[in-house]
Amino acid sequence: MEKGLIIETPPLDVYEQMAADEALCETLPAPYVLRFYNWKAPGITFGYSQRRKAVAEAVTAAGCGITDVVRRPTGGGIVFHQADLTFSFIFHSPGVYFEPGKTYDRLHRAINAEYARLGVSFDLLNEKTKDYAVNDPVMNCFAKPVNMDILYNGKKVLGGALRKLGDYMLYQASFQAPDARGNASLHRNAVIKALGAEYGLEWEVAAMAPAALAKTGEIASAKYRTAAWNERI
Repeated sequence: MEKGLIIETPPLDVYEQMAADEALCETLPAPYVLRFYNWKAPGITFGYSQRRKAVAEAVTAAGCGITDVVRRPTGGGIVFHQADLTFSFIFHSPGVYFEPGKTYDRLHRAINAEYARLGVSFDLLNEKTKDYAVNDPVMNCFAKPVNMDILYNGKKVLGGALRKLGDYMLYQASFQAPDARGNASLHRNAVIKALGAEYGLEWEVAAMAPAALAKTGEIASAKYRTAAWNERI
């Protein structure tokens, strides 16, 4: 069994959440790191390759009133973080090839299997779908499922986005079942068990190290709160 670390953080805003994942990717306190976001306030994230102007128009049209909007380091489309269970998983993924389809398949099949064990019937979408383009259309992740997303009664409940960093992968995910936060302990445990079984991990729980928390604040200020990052395209 390998060591897996479940990192607990204080409440963070959407900019700090992105920065915390980056700080953990830089410091790598363990070969496998799982973090459930502890939200200070609602926020919106959008994919690394999406166009900021088109995203702003889509967010305005949604009329949700959320003003904290940030570009993720990972791909995908727009995600509204209001009532979701959000988590990230940093894991060893050696080699030069980035095969997102195979990675999503492995992660989501493992999570789907754990829910099946709990008696919850989710479906894994397995069909060719249009990828998230930069602006054609500006895609809301949960309005239009893509291949390997997890569905319940035809509606998307879990999707994720990836970024390969050397021999490691960052997976950022949003679970948006109606009870995602109301029954968070059940869903957290399902994800923990699924990923632990799939990667052969023995989990430990730890608070985020003070140095990593300090780095989180620095990265949030220097990068994720800036127009240079959020309006890069």
